[in-house]
Amino acid sequence: MRPATARKGLHVTSQHLDSARDTTDWWRQAVVYQVYPRSFADSDGDGIGDLPGITSRLAYLAGLGVDAVWLSPFYPSELADGGYDVADYRDVDPRLGTLDDFDAMVAEAHRLGLKVMVDIVPNHSSHQHRWFQEARRAEPGSAARERYVFREGKGEHGELPPTDWISCFGGPAWTRLPDGWWYLHLFAPEQPDFNWDNPEVRADFRQTLRFWSDRGVDGFRVDVAHGLAKDLAAPLRDIGTIGNYRPEDLPEDGSHPFWDRDEVHDIFRDWRKVFNEYDPPRIAVAEAWVRNSRRTAYATPQELGQAFNFDFLRASMDAPELRASIDTALADARAAGATATWVLSNHDVIRHASRYGLPDDRDEEAWLLSDGQEPVLDREFGLRRALAATLLMLALPGSAYVYQGEELGLPEVAELSRDSLQDPVWTRSGGALKGRDGCRVPLPWRREGSSYGFGSGGSWLPQPQGWGALSVEAQEGVASAPLELYRTALATRRRLVGDEALEWADGTTDPGTLHFRRSGGWECVANLSDEPRPLPAGELLLSSAPVTGDQLPPWTTVWLRTTR
Repeated sequence: MRPATARKGLHVTSQHLDSARDTTDWWRQAVVYQVYPRSFADSDGDGIGDLPGITSRLAYLAGLGVDAVWLSPFYPSELADGGYDVADYRDVDPRLGTLDDFDAMVAEAHRLGLKVMVDIVPNHSSHQHRWFQEARRAEPGSAARERYVFREGKGEHGELPPTDWISCFGGPAWTRLPDGWWYLHLFAPEQPDFNWDNPEVRADFRQTLRFWSDRGVDGFRVDVAHGLAKDLAAPLRDIGTIGNYRPEDLPEDGSHPFWDRDEVHDIFRDWRKVFNEYDPPRIAVAEAWVRNSRRTAYATPQELGQAFNFDFLRASMDAPELRASIDTALADARAAGATATWVLSNHDVIRHASRYGLPDDRDEEAWLLSDGQEPVLDREFGLRRALAATLLMLALPGSAYVYQGEELGLPEVAELSRDSLQDPVWTRSGGALKGRDGCRVPLPWRREGSSYGFGSGGSWLPQPQGWGALSVEAQEGVASAPLELYRTALATRRRLVGDEALEWADGTTDPGTLHFRRSGGWECVANLSDEPRPLPAGELLLSSAPVTGDQLPPWTTVWLRTTR
């Protein structure tokens, strides 16, 4: 007879933490919790999350059982792109705190046994950055303009953009200044691209990496890692139909004018020298939307060490598709001498508790534009599948990246009104895309209050009615709550995980089931179908949904202790 699934509130304290977090390879099988600072916790009641707010909640994260905290940008910014338009790479936005607040946060995190990672945004700065302000005032061809990408336009009077390159946020990737010259921005006009052929740019980012490493930062998430190197030789090349691209559409030989060029790896090999100046060496993870075959290079020990595997996030809840994604990621990680990464949600995508509640052939953008009404979201089904996917992810070898609030089972807030939207995607697309605000709504910490415990002065994005029912306070100690499943899963994972080996169970031919073994005598079985499946023999350690008898219910993942 198998034991009932135990989902007790396991609160991990600093005394509970093992010494693995202090080793050089702490990141290889870490669980990293992503904090979007403006939406995590507000300490001063201005409606915006801040660094002291994060510090006040670090004990919660240690109790959750994560190994590290990754902070999205907290630098000075006018928020033209949610903080990814950086005006000063070596300071804190005054609305979010001070450098002293940052130091206090790092110190508390380390006291609790948590590593700290921060976002670095090297492809572009804010147009408010002192260098770009200097470049605007400078003459064409000046040293100040060489730090960015300036070109004369086409047409009789230079009135046309230099190329047909398209911004990721829609519209041309070029903006014209009053003097007639154009500057490049692969994202918003407020985000001019750096010229990484310029030695000053390279030297300044080495200084930035050392600045934060000296303050105790353990690692970096590298934004748009695949975009830094560009073919800027005259004449610049038009790209035609591959302006708006999918990774699989990029050329395999690295010949695209600005995405995933081979020269980008010279930059990261140079960064590795900086990382290795520290003991333990700093690590980094690349956000690189590239072909699988070309992602490996970013993750080698000679470069960043890890690269995000977005195939797993984009895969449907189809067992063969997920198995193929897992096999590819593990093979690529081995080839790189790195470790695989797994992620289901982040600040740029619809939360997976909602994605999995929509039909598999859904049009996600249309669903957002309908304010979440067409089709109607099956929230219970979405959460069930999300928890099954999470338990599957946490059983895999490598690092798992968890986005804030997913441990609460938070859904996407699709019903945000048009006048409350702040993501530039909404305006830049002319209303064709609703944007990413729905996954950035501030967290609910308490059942009641002006912002459900987020802060005393409301929240910068409106929280939906009933948000408090999903709060930490409401889920604390409730055996069936997502929060307690996460806590138990992370504590169990810490006890079970040994090496990075994975072995698929022999004879598994059921197309609705994933079944693999990990070293140390434990297994993961996921029923990704609408029908029950036989439950293999073994001691039931953990289940994403209640299990009784010898059947594995639909859309349920279990961890088993076996005697093999």
